[in-house]
Order: sequence, then C-alpha cells, then structure tokens
Amino acid sequence: MSERVVRASLSREAIVAAAITLADAEGLDAVSVRRLAQLHGVTPMALYRYFRDKDELLGGLAEALVAEVRLPPGSGPWRDQLRTLLQGVLAPLRAHPTIAELVPTRFLDSPAGLAVAERTLAILRRAGLPLDTAAELSGSLLSGLVGMVVVEPGRHHGSDAEERDDAIRARMASLIALPPRNYPNVVDAAPSLAACASPDAYYRIGVEMLVNGVAGVVRSRH
Repeated sequence: MSERVVRASLSREAIVAAAITLADAEGLDAVSVRRLAQLHGVTPMALYRYFRDKDELLGGLAEALVAEVRLPPGSGPWRDQLRTLLQGVLAPLRAHPTIAELVPTRFLDSPAGLAVAERTLAILRRAGLPLDTAAELSGSLLSGLVGMVVVEPGRHHGSDAEERDDAIRARMASLIALPPRNYPNVVDAAPSLAACASPDAYYRIGVEMLVNGVAGVVRSRH
C-alpha cells in the first residue's frame, strides 16, 4: 500500500487508538510520533498534520479516556450520584492504567472533561458545598481515582502474566521475610500488599472512601 493511500486512511481518531494500544502494551514511554508513524507505514510528517508534538498527542490520549466516561442521571440523592459518577470516571482509567496519569492536568482541555467537571460541581453544590470548596474537592476526587489506579498493588509489575506472577511472589516473599517483631502487621498483610486479591473490592472501597470523605466535609460545614 502506498504512503498516499495510507495517509488517506489516517485520522486523529485512528492515531489516538493506535497510541492507546501501544501504551497499553509497552507503556507510555513507547508512545511517540515517530513510533506511530512507523506503525502506520508513513513518515512522521504525516502525523504532524494531526498533532504538532508529543505533548499534543498525549493530550489526545487523555481526551479519549475522558470521552468514555458515562455521566449518571441528574436525579437522586447526591451521594448516589457522586458514587455513580466516580465509578464512571474510574472505568476507563482502570481499562488503560498506563494512561491514567495523563488525565488530571488535561481534564479541562476537552468538551468531555468539561461536561464531567460541570456535573461534578453540580453534585457537590447540591450537597450544600460552596463553589470554591466544590472546585477544590473535584480536583481531589480526580486525583484520588488516578492514585488508586497508579498504586493498585501488583499492577506495576506489567501485563505479562507469567512475569507478573513471578514479581508478585518475589515481592510477597520479601515482605514475609521481614522481622515480625518489628513489622508484625506488614508481614501478616504481605499477600494483600503484594497484589490485590480482588481489584473490584479494592476500587469499590476506594470510591466509598472518597464519597464518605465528601460527606464528612459536608457535615463539618453544618
């Protein structure tokens, strides 16, 4: 296939999709305009029509993740709405953990992110919080979700199942080998510290912690 034909099939969406697949497989450092051009069989100049540099490309990845967020219905108790919203934001972050760290600083750079921010602020104000507090909390909530994904026990060992299992076993063994007189709780919790026994439970508890934290702020102001 000639480069002219390939160029005709290129689009911003296709480039972003390829970049996400590459990041999922090899990590964010593997994503570059040059690498994506090679994958598409074109020169880097063909991609510069869509992205001026790598930073703009990474912004496209963050925007694609935020675009997957499904907003909750606008009715019901504020706590239920907030919980559903946080779960909606968390879903694409969990699906693409290597890209999650890009989202916080680029969240307000796209219509999708602005829509999520608007709904978050509306929910927090409905809970009785003033606008400035709601704005500060909205940032903290997003950082909390991203943090859960980034530090999920065992996730950083990679996607290769065999290598990941070996790394988790090694980590667990190193924790169990610690002196129990100095670290009794760490030794007992070694399996859970090395990897999540139930990622779904891990994230469910994390979301509840965030919702209850907001409820605590609401109570403190009344």
